[in-house]
Amino acid sequence: MPIDIPRIALNDGRPFAQIGFGTYKLTGDDGVAAIEAAIANGYRVLDTAVNYGNEREVGEAVRRSGIDRDEIIVTTKVPGRHHGYDEAIASGRASNETLGLGRVDVLLIHWPNPRVDKYVDTFRGMIALRDEGVVGSVGVSNFTIPMLERLIAETGVVPAVNQVELHPYFPQAELRAFHAEHGIRTESWSPLGRRSDLLSEPVLHDIAAAHGVGPTQVVVRWHVQLGATPIPKSADPARQIENADVFGFELTDGEVAAISALERGRIWGGDPDTHEEM
Repeated sequence: MPIDIPRIALNDGRPFAQIGFGTYKLTGDDGVAAIEAAIANGYRVLDTAVNYGNEREVGEAVRRSGIDRDEIIVTTKVPGRHHGYDEAIASGRASNETLGLGRVDVLLIHWPNPRVDKYVDTFRGMIALRDEGVVGSVGVSNFTIPMLERLIAETGVVPAVNQVELHPYFPQAELRAFHAEHGIRTESWSPLGRRSDLLSEPVLHDIAAAHGVGPTQVVVRWHVQLGATPIPKSADPARQIENADVFGFELTDGEVAAISALERGRIWGGDPDTHEEM
């Protein structure tokens, strides 16, 4: 049975989900099969990017799934090399063609690349695509509070989503509070702290035992209760189901606080003020 993942509304009224599916490194026929399995298992928000090189696979999985197109929300991202007004428009149109699904549901700026200083013009280009109907919602990824404030002040548009590194080692409380104040949906990349020892933390195992679930489910549930949409990735259908099966239990306030107390900072040093990706 597919997991029934509840939906929420973004600040523009468009639907989103409390849990999404990450597709990074899911490429080729195996990637299509993994994404198709995720859809069959209940995922309706699919996260890709130009730089992942798998927009074609995501589009093919959606077509093969048999699920009504309007039930699936596909996110992709404008890479750094496409920053600029005209460049962003061309990038969004190219992604729409590659996906082959009629529209891009959510388009994000992948990284702000502040040294280049074109993210405001990039966002303006994305707004133009939204107004044309090529794109549904516009948002950002890896933006800080000052960057968000500037974007809102200079464009008059509040991003619908900010996708950021977020996991118990890096809970981003101040940024999440800003998002909540402005109606920006927090989306968590690397929600399980990949390539770290997060899932071996004793506190997660203690909480998991108390609820009769696994530590992965505890972490995903923590994201949900913070009001964030995590996008765990797995090519294993059984793991996909486990990752999303978190709506049958609820963490106490004390458990949420204990998980957040694991904070130690970013895992990979991807500080948006200095990190650049093209």
